[in-house]
Amino acid sequence: MSEHPVPEPGSTDRARLDKLDERFRRTPAEERPPSLPEGRSVTKGRSAPGDLRLIQLSRHFDDFVAVDAIDLVVPSGSFFALLGPSGCGKTTTLRMIAGLEEPTSGQILLGETDITNTRPYQRRVNTVFQSYALFPHLSVLDNVGFGLRQRRVADWKRKAMDALELVKLADRAHQRPRQLSGGMQQRVALARAVVNEPDVLLLDEPLGALDLKLRREMQIELKRIQQEVGLTFIHVTHDQEEAMTMADEVAVMQAGRIEQLGTPGELYDRPATAYVANFLGQSNLLPLELSSGAGDGLVTATAHGFPVWVDATQLPAGAASVQLGIRPEKLRLLGPGSEAVANRLSGWVTDASFTGVATTYLVAMPWGQELTVTQPNDGSARAERGEEVTLGWDPHQAFVLAEAG
Repeated sequence: MSEHPVPEPGSTDRARLDKLDERFRRTPAEERPPSLPEGRSVTKGRSAPGDLRLIQLSRHFDDFVAVDAIDLVVPSGSFFALLGPSGCGKTTTLRMIAGLEEPTSGQILLGETDITNTRPYQRRVNTVFQSYALFPHLSVLDNVGFGLRQRRVADWKRKAMDALELVKLADRAHQRPRQLSGGMQQRVALARAVVNEPDVLLLDEPLGALDLKLRREMQIELKRIQQEVGLTFIHVTHDQEEAMTMADEVAVMQAGRIEQLGTPGELYDRPATAYVANFLGQSNLLPLELSSGAGDGLVTATAHGFPVWVDATQLPAGAASVQLGIRPEKLRLLGPGSEAVANRLSGWVTDASFTGVATTYLVAMPWGQELTVTQPNDGSARAERGEEVTLGWDPHQAFVLAEAG
């Protein structure tokens, strides 16, 4: 891959741009995308458009319900994530916000403006796709400034350069997309979307084509850019690490519905359903039979006949049967002389996987279930396969779920 700068786009490229400009001039003014105010720049000093609200929004494809009457409020200026597996309805929801898919029913409001039936190019909404969709024959600068040229913005070069400065690619302005790495191309696509200062920026799994190292770098970069420009970002992803790393708030979707909405910490530490508990990380789930109350806000219970203590504040109201959930990192291997721990279970190590920062164990319980335990690489003695071990956990660091009917 060449790293040498190339000259400014030639006459052939300019001719193509001029043809597009001519086509734009022939478009009736009332059908053109809204123009940017003169002098507007990629900064936070802009009036907030208001929250994005979805009201009973649905999308049906014949007898298949892709999105099922969801209600959602995305706060203005936030980084929001729609998280779920393929087919859960997250991309269809994003396409309806963008105007690329027509809702079967419901409303989409941006601030006080109903944009449900507004054409895509009339919405102040931009989308960054996984495929980048850069023009290979144009320079990076012309790619970023393409939309500004179509809007007849006089100082489009300055605005485009500001956007490239934001994504730290100003020194690549006169190169072509083929001369950039995948991560750089993604940043060019982001700059092209941000330069028009949309009210909402939609990100449709934009990091899916990158390798693991680049993906993690771009997660940090996307969050930095969002905080700097202050735009509303809505990020669609199936990757729970992406959602939890970047988003202020996450909506977990399943079968066209929102299963749970909350901050990453709330969803991870206090999932509302077994689906959310297992989609965001791993969980050890044990059926509980509740007994009686005790001190310190605890109740006694049994799991497969073994006594355990449970945080009473986490018991779902009116639930006929419940499950205890324990994250692998909340379980500890207790050695001789370990400090007092309220809950203890004994079993046998069936597998040990060392990953550098931690060791993950599978521990077989007397009733046949294997519990997953993650022990940090903090100098503690490691258990061997076949070794009998005792597991312990703090009742306040577990969670309780109502069992699905």
